[in-house]
Amino acid sequence: MTDKDAKLTQAENLLKQNQHNRAIKILKEVYKKNSSEESILLKLAWAYYDSGDIKKAIGCFRELFERELPRKVFAGFAFDELVRIYKQEKDFCSLVEICQRAVASQPDDINLLMELVNAYLLTGRSQEACAVCEKMLNLESDNSAIYCLWGNALFTAGLFAESERAYSRAARIDLEQEDYYLFKLAILFQEAENHKEAIRIVRKCIAENPDNPLYYCFWGDSLIGLNQIKEACRIYDQAVQCGERKDTGAYYNRLGNSLMKARRFSEAALSFRKALEQETNPAYYNNLISACRAIEHEDGTQKPSS
Repeated sequence: MTDKDAKLTQAENLLKQNQHNRAIKILKEVYKKNSSEESILLKLAWAYYDSGDIKKAIGCFRELFERELPRKVFAGFAFDELVRIYKQEKDFCSLVEICQRAVASQPDDINLLMELVNAYLLTGRSQEACAVCEKMLNLESDNSAIYCLWGNALFTAGLFAESERAYSRAARIDLEQEDYYLFKLAILFQEAENHKEAIRIVRKCIAENPDNPLYYCFWGDSLIGLNQIKEACRIYDQAVQCGERKDTGAYYNRLGNSLMKARRFSEAALSFRKALEQETNPAYYNNLISACRAIEHEDGTQKPSS
C-alpha cells in the first residue's frame, strides 16, 4: 500500500467515526500532492459537506464542475450535486448561473435545459423559462414532459389559455394518461386559488378516469375554497364510494383537514369523527381534539362581554 492509499484509508476511517476535521486535514494534504485526481477532491467535497461546511463543499464541487464543462462527454456529477445543494440552500441565483453555463457547454442536452427552466421558474423568470421550453420542443416535439414544463412556465407567466393548450398537447401525446397531465394543470389552478378553473379541469380528469378517488377529493377541496361546504362533503362521499374501503378513514381525515383550513371547525370535527369510525388512528384523534378546541375558542371569542 502506498503512502497515499494509507492516508486515504485513514481519512475514510476517521469519517466513519465522524472525525471530520482530522479527515479533512489528511485529505487536503493528499490532494495537494495529487491535484489531478478528481476522486480525492470529491472525497474532500463530501467531507466538508458532512462536517457542515457547505461553503467549502461548494468550492470543491465548483472546481470539479469547471473540469467537467469542457469535456465532450459531460458526466455532470458535480453539476448534479451543485444543483441539489443550491436548491437545498435556496441559492437560486447561483443555481441559474451554473445551469446557464452547463447549457452553454451542452446546448442540446434536454436534461440540462429542463434544469435551466426549473431554475428560471424558481427565480420568477417565467418568460425566459418559456423561451427555453420552446427551444426544447424544436429538439423533441413529441416529448410530453417538455409540454408539461412549458405549461407550467406559461401558467407562471399568466398565460392560462396557452398553458392549458400545452398540457392538452402533452395529454394527446400520451392518451393512456390524459387525465394525469390535465391534473397537473388543475393543481396549478388550485394552488393559485382559482377554484372554479381547478374544478373545470378536474372534471375533465374524472371524465377520462372516473374511478380515481383523488380527483373527487381534489374537487371537494376546491368546493371548500368556494365555501360550498355541503357540496364538498357530497363529492368527498363519492371519493369514498370509488376508493378502497381501507382508505375511507384517510378520505374523511383529508376532508377534515381541508375544513380546518377554511375555519369550518364544526364540520371538520364531524369529518374526523367519521374517520375514527373507520379506523382507530391517533392522528385522526389528535385532529378531532384540535377541531374541538378550535370550536371552544371560537365560541369563547364570540361570547358578549357582561
